[in-house]
Formats: sequence, structure tokens, C-alpha cells
Amino acid sequence: MNKSESKYFNTAAKMDEALITLLEKKSLEFITVKEICAKAGVSRSTFYLHYETISDLLSETAAYLNEKCFASISGDRNELISKIANAPLEELNLITPKYLVPYLTFIKNNRRVFTAALSNPDAMDAQGTFDALFEDIFNPILARYGVPENRRRYFLTYHIHGILAAVVEWLKNGCKEAPEDITEIVMQCIKTSL
Repeated sequence: MNKSESKYFNTAAKMDEALITLLEKKSLEFITVKEICAKAGVSRSTFYLHYETISDLLSETAAYLNEKCFASISGDRNELISKIANAPLEELNLITPKYLVPYLTFIKNNRRVFTAALSNPDAMDAQGTFDALFEDIFNPILARYGVPENRRRYFLTYHIHGILAAVVEWLKNGCKEAPEDITEIVMQCIKTSL
């Protein structure tokens, strides 16, 4: 990455952080470009160099938060891929509390951003996240279990959308329940469906 790219990404990160900070204080519809620029220490023209709308910034911010979260809970990617390839089948699970509790805790700690993103579903880039998880983690696990390739996406879509629906309901309810409680509900639903 050259110096100008680094400056570009640094400025974008500042605006992501500015939006996160502002969302802690008020709803997205009351946040202005002027406030974002003041908080990030950039000009309006710089904002518009990066984004067309605040919704575009929200999309990037949600992706930024997801990357930050997944990086903190997934550990070494190569180690995870090796475990999927070599672990006994009884140790391979698509969804586990080990990963779900930290993710839900992260969502709860950043609920204003994720709640704002609910009003703009494209901001969450659920399909991009799903595709990455499918290729790197879920597809290899389902292959090891002998699930035919043409059925894997259906199986996983069912589970992911169910979990997402529970998270959306939790966010709508203000994240009043503990992440462990929502994890327990999700795990019960998965057991029931299997």
C-alpha cells in the first residue's frame, strides 16, 4: 500500500469511528454530514470523495465492525481451517457458543450501529459475510459430514437466517437479554431443527 492509499484508508477509518461515536448519542436520521466531518476532522469535500451518502458510510462502518469482530474471535485462520480438515466429526459444529457469545456481545456493545444498519439492510452486507463464512468454514464442515454440495447452501441459509432473525428481534428489544441467553435460545432452535 502506498502513502496515498494509506491516507485514504486512515481518513475512511476516522469517518467510521466518527459515525460510531455519533450513533452512541443519537439516531442515524438525526446525524448530519457536517457532524461526521467535524468529529472525524475532515472537510465535507473529503466526505463526498469517499461516500455519496451517510448510508454509504453506514455500510462501510458495519463492514468495518464485522471485520473487527471476526478478527478478534476467529484467531488464526490457518489454524481454524486445519481444525476443520482434521478434527473428529463430533467436534465439528456449524454454530457454537464459543463463537456466538463473543459475536453477540460485540453486537450488544455496538447495538446503535447495528440497529441503524437494520433500517438499511444492505449496510450489514449479510450476503458478503455469509459468502465468506460459507466458503471458509461452513462448506468444508458440511462436506466432511457428507452433505451433498447442491444442498449445502440451502441447509446453511436456513440456519443463518434463523440466527439473524433472532439477532434482529434482540436488537429491536434493545438487547435486554444477555448474549448467553440469546446463544442458548439459538442453540435450542438448532437442536430442534436437526
